[in-house]
Amino acid sequence: MSYQLIEFSLEAGVATIAFNRPERRNAMSDEMRAEFVGALETVARDKAIRALVLTGRGNAFCAGGDISGMKRRLEAPQGEVAFNGWSRQQGVHHVQSLLLGLPKPTIAAVNGAAAGLGADTALACDFVMATERSKFTWSYIKRGLIPDGGGLYFLPRRVGLARAKELIFTGRVVEADEALALGIVDRKVAAAELLPAAQAWATELAEGSPTALALSKKILNETFEHSAHDIFSLGSQAQAICYTSTEHRDAVTAFLAQSASKG
Repeated sequence: MSYQLIEFSLEAGVATIAFNRPERRNAMSDEMRAEFVGALETVARDKAIRALVLTGRGNAFCAGGDISGMKRRLEAPQGEVAFNGWSRQQGVHHVQSLLLGLPKPTIAAVNGAAAGLGADTALACDFVMATERSKFTWSYIKRGLIPDGGGLYFLPRRVGLARAKELIFTGRVVEADEALALGIVDRKVAAAELLPAAQAWATELAEGSPTALALSKKILNETFEHSAHDIFSLGSQAQAICYTSTEHRDAVTAFLAQSASKG
């Protein structure tokens, strides 16, 4: 697949997707979303890809939804507004679900502003890395909207319910140091080091068994919605799959051989 509005690269098992509308601060248009979906589907199905880094070109990570889409929504006939909005939401949620459920480690390398949908997209990744230039805002309230890219789900899990309410109710800007202190960000590095640091971290995260990583991530993403009994049950099923994996068999065989040589 060819891309115009994102960049896609692969090196040593780590895929990098970069939003590439710097003149629009990487605002998410319908066309860019379609390319993003295609790239995520490639990452999900390609066994040679072990991890993903997501970033933006220019001075912003992603400024949120494209204003042209908002303009078209206002200009639509009144009787079509609700259905058009519902249809758009299906597209947004499809992307976020793909990113959240990707069976591989994901890192958002936030190179600048992550606003609205951009902030939600960063938190849909497993980990968030930032620089002194990074800032976050769930600014939907200033457009008379609620977070529609998963912020109502992701943010409370990062910062707690009361703090999530405060950030969403006010739409205020959170600078990098506060984001790190609150748990929105996991690591902060110098701007010049962001992408190589994120790619190195992704390589480290991907060293483990792909089977065990995928199954662990699936269960961890659901852990707050289930009882301990449910998690034990899901874990039993996942472990049974791990027992049959090539990685497990190779690791145990190597361990036994090493033990025998020392005996």
